[in-house]
This record gives sequence, structure tokens and C-alpha cells, in this order.
Amino acid sequence: MNSYVNTLVKTAVKLIVSAGIVLGVSGTVQAAQYWNAEQKQWVSYTPSIESANRLARKKFKRKVVSYSTGEKPGTIIVDTDNRYLYHVLEDGKAMRYGIGVGREGFEWSGAERITRKAKWPGWTPPPEMVRREAKKGRKLPSFMPGGPENPMGARALYLGNTIYRIHGTNEDWSIGHAVSSGCIRMFNSDVEHLYDNVKVGAKVVVL
Repeated sequence: MNSYVNTLVKTAVKLIVSAGIVLGVSGTVQAAQYWNAEQKQWVSYTPSIESANRLARKKFKRKVVSYSTGEKPGTIIVDTDNRYLYHVLEDGKAMRYGIGVGREGFEWSGAERITRKAKWPGWTPPPEMVRREAKKGRKLPSFMPGGPENPMGARALYLGNTIYRIHGTNEDWSIGHAVSSGCIRMFNSDVEHLYDNVKVGAKVVVL
């Protein structure tokens, strides 16, 4: 009986986490819930960062998919609602990547061009972000050099003259969620892959 209950519990946790309930828009791992068959009630459960990272990597593993679009091969299409980025290939195919997107109030859409590419980019928080975070009691650095601890991750693709980038992240659990200030974030391994396969000048369409 205990084995059966444990199986139900693990299944429920996996279903809930994969549905995205494990993460809140604040950018921190929050409690999920599972159904306890013995107690006949939902029980709160807080997964570890490592567990959340692992689940995100499994759910959003990059792969080639069939994709119908009027855009030319080489174009990047960001499907904000479904948390996927598509790099358009030949013959009705696209490389699909999981992404994290802007949280409520920071969503945007439109078309831009990649104007610059950078490896292990430094990060200069925009003034409005510095002011916004200061009101929350959080002091941001004026500049953070590139590296594994930098929130920009391993690579960055700069979009037009905007403050937005497609970049990596050291928070894998955030992929699939709306937690950023408008930038499009990817697993570091994915943004490295995309970086190697797109050129400066490539069109980026954000839906």
C-alpha cells in the first residue's frame, strides 16, 4: 500500500512541476503540491533548485520540429505564450528551444535584427531596473563582468537598439516561465548552439 501511495505522490509531483506550478513570477522556487492519498488532501512540497533545473532541462530539450511560417530560413521567431524560440530552417523545419520570457508588465512584441553577438557578455543593468530594484531594497551593481555567475549567461544576441537580448542564464529552472524584465533567456548550452548558427543581421520576430 505504501509503495502504491508513494507512486501516486511522485506522479502527482511530476505532473504539477511539469505544468509549471513549481515556480512563481518572483524568480524563486516556490512550493508545489501533491495529492496525499492516505490523508486525502493536497500537501505542499518545495523541490530543490537542482530538481527544478533537471525538470526544466528535460521538458525543454531542444530539437528539430516541423514548423510552418512565411519567414525565411535563418529567422528567429519567439513564441512568447508557449515559451519556445524557433530558428527557422529549410524544408518546413525549425530548431526549437525552450525559453524564459518577460514577466507581467514586461512583455513586448515586434521585429528586430541581431545587431551584435557576444561571448560571456558583461551586464550593465539599465537605470530603470536599478531604480526599480532599489525600491525593493536590492542594490544592483553598476556593472558585472561576464562569467558563470553573470545573469546574462554564456552568450548574448543583442536586438536592434533596444535594451533586450536573447541570452543565457545560470537559472535553468526559469526556462518555461515569465520571470525576466523583457529579455529572452535560454539554457546556456542552447544559447551557445543558437549563437553558432545565426548571423548578425538575422531577423528576430517576437510574437
